[in-house]
Amino acid sequence: MPSATPPLPRPAGTRPTPGPGASRSVVLAACADAALILIFAAIGRDAHQRGDVISGVLSTAWPFLVGAAVSWLVLRLWRSPLALWPAGVAVWLGAVTVGMLLRAVTGQTVVLPFVIVALLSLGILLLGYRLVAAGARRLNTRRSKA
Repeated sequence: MPSATPPLPRPAGTRPTPGPGASRSVVLAACADAALILIFAAIGRDAHQRGDVISGVLSTAWPFLVGAAVSWLVLRLWRSPLALWPAGVAVWLGAVTVGMLLRAVTGQTVVLPFVIVALLSLGILLLGYRLVAAGARRLNTRRSKA
C-alpha cells in the first residue's frame, strides 16, 4: 500500500487557494446582496411611487448597490462572504453610508426617516440571510458528525 506524501510547505505569507465551493459561495453572496438591495428598492418604490417600475427601482437601488460593491472591494469580503462579521456588517453599513452620500450628491432625497428605514430594512435583509446561512451550516455540520 503506497504511503501518503505530506503536503509541500507553502511560502511564508501565502494562503491556500480556495476550492470551487468557496468561489461559488462568493458569487452567491454577492448576487444575494444585490438581489436584496433591489428588493429593498422595489418595496420602497411600490410604497411611494408607482410609475416606471424597472427604471425607478434601478434609480433607487444604484447608490446602495455601489455602496455594497465598494465594501466588497475595499474590505475584500470574498475571503468570508457569508460571515455576519465583518462581511455582513460591512456590506450593510457600506451600502447605507455610500448609498446615502451618493443620493445626496446626485440630488436624490436623503431625509432622516429614509435613512432609518434603509438602515433597518437593509440590516434585516443583508444580515438576516447570513444568519440563516450560518444556522444552516451549523445544522449540516451537526448532521455530518452524527
